[in-house]
Amino acid sequence: MREGLRGLTTRGKSFLACAVTVFLAALAFGEKDLLRVAVLIGLLPLLAAWYVGRTRYKLACTRSLSPARAPVGATARVVLRLQNLSALPTGTMLLEDRLPYALGSRPRLVLERLGRRQASSVAYSVRADVRGRYEIGPLVVRLTDPFGLCELTRAFPSIDKLTVTPTVVPLPAIRLTGEYAGTGDSRARSVAVHGEDDAAPREYRHGDDLRRVHWRSTARVGELMVRREEQPWESRATLILDIRKGAHRGEGPTASFEWAVSAVASIAVHLREAEYRLRLVTDAVNIDASESEGDTAILDHLAEVKTLAGVDLGRVADRLRSRSDGGLVIAVMGLVTPADAELVAGLRGPHATAVAFLVDSTTWLTLPPSQRAEADNARAAAALRLLRSNWRVIGAAHGDKLPALWPRAARGSQGFAWRAAMAETVTPGGTR
Repeated sequence: MREGLRGLTTRGKSFLACAVTVFLAALAFGEKDLLRVAVLIGLLPLLAAWYVGRTRYKLACTRSLSPARAPVGATARVVLRLQNLSALPTGTMLLEDRLPYALGSRPRLVLERLGRRQASSVAYSVRADVRGRYEIGPLVVRLTDPFGLCELTRAFPSIDKLTVTPTVVPLPAIRLTGEYAGTGDSRARSVAVHGEDDAAPREYRHGDDLRRVHWRSTARVGELMVRREEQPWESRATLILDIRKGAHRGEGPTASFEWAVSAVASIAVHLREAEYRLRLVTDAVNIDASESEGDTAILDHLAEVKTLAGVDLGRVADRLRSRSDGGLVIAVMGLVTPADAELVAGLRGPHATAVAFLVDSTTWLTLPPSQRAEADNARAAAALRLLRSNWRVIGAAHGDKLPALWPRAARGSQGFAWRAAMAETVTPGGTR
């Protein structure tokens, strides 16, 4: 009741003031009829405060997001379900769900009175044009009586999170060589292709199952030999995202870093559909997406990834070498100097296929001709260093579309065209 009295509106307070005035007038003039009117006017806001205050603590609310993960530009539907747990009906309710600025203005919804034990749902839509993880809530409910004499506010503390993943574009199917990697004791392709009799055996170790004894090799070598563990071959790919703050230009959704993030997300989804096992490496994280997760863990991280100052490509190389899986290596890099290219070149393992997308972030700016020529020469020198390390180098400028660039990743000889074009401007000692 005390809470309800604090929620009296201007109208409710006016009724109480009027009741006191009429009451004093009734006493002054000795009019019993005026006394009855004063009691009636005074009871109305008091009953309204009791009614609204009692309902305030008898509400239950749930929120559901559909979907909870949505790509940039997609619409998500938010459904609010309120249930009246009281034995009395509620008045009209004004609902206001708190949203971050990126999801738009706060929705204000009106829910008509709920009967006893009755539930009702209202819904609204949100759309985010910037990737990220956004909190929706808490929900604020304003309850009022039918006469507008009392209004109370209740906030439900529950918060739900909407994950907005980067833009993913479909990529054409291409053939990438050198992307297979094996697991188990045997890494030779012949182990997976041929039968057990041709499997490369090894010496017996304590605890090995005797049923795995390879008797033919045992007789030939003169000591107990067993067949190696055999597991199916799988396609593996390691994705590298350049998060160096100084390597990217532009602001907001059109920045060069957003192009790089979208490219990594699109490649991850494309390779996952081709049944690759994925791994994402940056200076900050090393995510190995399991079979059950698919590309979900990578997309969730890309939804929140940001550029960082002080990123060291040497640490990226250490993370990559800490557990070498082999297979395909795809790096999406920003501005790369020849010294940076030396570090990136070492990310490629022996006999591995390595593809580098060099995002020319200077094309996101308008540079004078002299600075443009200097940036192009530095980028050409870095690309040539990668080409000499048997990387497949693909340039990406402002306005380029990844689906048009992606087929070049399958062309192992495309680097010769780069060498011929850059040999005229790049010398072993630098640029000229």
